[in-house]
Amino acid sequence: MADLDLRLVRYFTAVAEHRHFGRAAEALHITQPSLSRQIAALEHQLGARLLDRTPRGTRLTEAGEVFLPRARALLGAAEQAAAEARAAAEPSRLTVGFTSGLIVTSAVRELRRRHPDADVRSRHLRWDGARAALLERRVDAVVTRLPFATDQLEVTVLYDEPRAVVVPVDHRLAGKESVTVDDIADEPMPRITGADPAWASFWRIEPRPDGRPVPDGPEILDLEDKFEVVAAGEALVITAYPPGARLRPDVTAIPLHGVEPSQVALATRAGDRSRLVSAFRKIARTHLTPPSAPA
Repeated sequence: MADLDLRLVRYFTAVAEHRHFGRAAEALHITQPSLSRQIAALEHQLGARLLDRTPRGTRLTEAGEVFLPRARALLGAAEQAAAEARAAAEPSRLTVGFTSGLIVTSAVRELRRRHPDADVRSRHLRWDGARAALLERRVDAVVTRLPFATDQLEVTVLYDEPRAVVVPVDHRLAGKESVTVDDIADEPMPRITGADPAWASFWRIEPRPDGRPVPDGPEILDLEDKFEVVAAGEALVITAYPPGARLRPDVTAIPLHGVEPSQVALATRAGDRSRLVSAFRKIARTHLTPPSAPA
């Protein structure tokens, strides 16, 4: 088996991407003759010519075309292995993100109890900030509500929350024990600027079961503006409504029947196997449960 030097593999991918030894050498901060020697050493290890020089630059041979995607995968796997090793060796630290209306205190406290030497922190995130905060490594775990894009993430549903329609206290539906989608078919609902389409469709229930469009209310810039437009009589909104939830005094929530519930989920980066992340996943499943209705 070839004892591949990852440094040589990286040099090869640089030449393959630039299609030019000179430009690749400049990007790698080495001389062109040195790069040529490194590529020749790799070709000798593999027993195959990978690159051909032409008057217009450099092109991949048939063997090079086959080797390139495997070389990129090899480098990616090495980088991931190094990152996971560093994470395991770093001082114990975990930041748990959470979005509006969700409480992570019990799970954070339990993680601190089990790992007293760890630096465990919590951080509030915008309603649409969970994915970016994880991928940008500002947090290591997030408790938030679906739906959102979950590629590159590991997601575990913790529990369901019923959905409700929020109306002004003097609205025709106020005081009802429950409503259905048909009851709000003609009611306008706001759109949030820049909201993910899947998220917007879920919370507007769009398209409706009968195919009718949802009447548009005012466009708002942030989720926190929703109750203001409801109180002003400009629109209704659908929201998660766990037992005992408290809203503004000028609006009221009515349980919405016949629709799937909202789901509260724990998200972490896919492939993150650090001991604190693994411990928090287990703790979250047992300690983050639906809130109980007040007695």
